[in-house]
Amino acid sequence: MSKFNNLAGRLLVFGLVVGLVSLAFVTIGSTGIEATAKDKIAVVTDVGGRGDLSFNDMGFKGADEAAAEFDVELQVAQPASEADYLPNMRTLARSGQYEVIIAVGYLLTDAVKQAAEEFPDQNFALIDAVVDKPNVMNFVFQEEQVSAVVGALAAMTAAHYDYDNVGIVLGIEIPVLWKFEAGYRYGIKWGLDFYKKVTGEEKDVGLLWTYTGTFSDVAKGKTATQAQLAQGAGLVYNVAGPLGLGILEAVKEDLQKQDKEGGPPFMIGVDANQDYLGDGNKVLASGMKRVDQAAYIAAERAVNGNFEGGTMVLGLDDQGVSMSRFSELEDFIQFGLKGEQIEEEDVETITTNWLEMREDIPQFIWTGVNELENNIVSGKITLPVPSTEKEMKDIRKEYP
Repeated sequence: MSKFNNLAGRLLVFGLVVGLVSLAFVTIGSTGIEATAKDKIAVVTDVGGRGDLSFNDMGFKGADEAAAEFDVELQVAQPASEADYLPNMRTLARSGQYEVIIAVGYLLTDAVKQAAEEFPDQNFALIDAVVDKPNVMNFVFQEEQVSAVVGALAAMTAAHYDYDNVGIVLGIEIPVLWKFEAGYRYGIKWGLDFYKKVTGEEKDVGLLWTYTGTFSDVAKGKTATQAQLAQGAGLVYNVAGPLGLGILEAVKEDLQKQDKEGGPPFMIGVDANQDYLGDGNKVLASGMKRVDQAAYIAAERAVNGNFEGGTMVLGLDDQGVSMSRFSELEDFIQFGLKGEQIEEEDVETITTNWLEMREDIPQFIWTGVNELENNIVSGKITLPVPSTEKEMKDIRKEYP
């Protein structure tokens, strides 16, 4: 069986170990040559750290692929707390050994800004936020686009299986998560309208939403999900990184009570392709945010000498965000094997379960998902994108 059941415990132990030091460096060797000065790249994670199967792991994935391709050494700095973000940056920058220091996450914004000022000759990349400095390459995503797509999928699937609600469990209430929430709300309404158009049935599927205030407390993710499932949620969207482990555990326990192997209820994954978790039949889809692409681009440009400050926006049109499909499942199964989240003997089971799970969803639902995606890319549909708390509150009123 997959190693999911043991994973949360391993992450907890890992977190306790990391918590004993202010800076944890893990060096990933180059593929061929001995690294010399400036033959290194670095990744600084947020407090979620490696092993979250989501945002931080995606940053590592992209940087690791770049390190292998360009024969450079990769070093990963993992903080024990948010207070360590700036010291981590300073330690790396002061050494003068890194082509680029890649900061993974909105929470590192202030640290990147300060370090970029102190070390103007050091290249930095910031994923998920913007620092207006000539030595910082910023990457932001159109999260509202992929969230609209999985929102439509969630609503139509819930309607098909006669669930009263869909859910979303989020981390800390910050602007980037508002984009996820806003897109999901829009997608739910769009999906229900499409469902009515095709079937002639008007289904009243509501939204349950919870900000947990954390990206690291897996237990809170589980508790929030249990509450939503108890209120009739047929699908729960993970917008809280590592808390997805708790979301999936709650879904698994609910299925066990019903003596079912697979969903519904389902989890919807986030950032990475999390479809392979839970033996391939409990995560219906993932709203992918290709942090790995951003990390790879930053490393490639730094190593090849064409690094420039500025901001790159990644969306559906360039697959910077996307709903998971089979090709991504295959890719991330390999990632899971490498990270020992799954075993080789489970690959066939996961793949078979995933295909059967998707085939059980009526084809018109997938047609609707594709139509929404195309309309967003073509500009036919303009999605709400909140930047202030007031704007988010207004969106909640418009798309309750």
